[in-house]
Amino acid sequence: MDHVTRWKVDIYIDEHDDRTRAEARLWTSAGTQRTGIGHARRNPRDLNVPEIGDELAVARAMADLSHQLIEATAADIEAVTQLPARLAE
Repeated sequence: MDHVTRWKVDIYIDEHDDRTRAEARLWTSAGTQRTGIGHARRNPRDLNVPEIGDELAVARAMADLSHQLIEATAADIEAVTQLPARLAE
């Protein structure tokens, strides 16, 4: 391996009044920090299963973080190349 680095993601979840909020906090080895936020709300007619709200809020927080990383990558590419970035899968 030519390059090994470690990034850390901590997940914080709290719930109040049938609403769940999650934060996915990313720290890179270069010292960059980003935070993704996700929310979930239980329908009053649904069973009270906190794990489901946790899963949904965390998934949304991770998706938010993912979008932030894609946008940062595009901006970094454009800064280096001076051309519009095209991030194809």
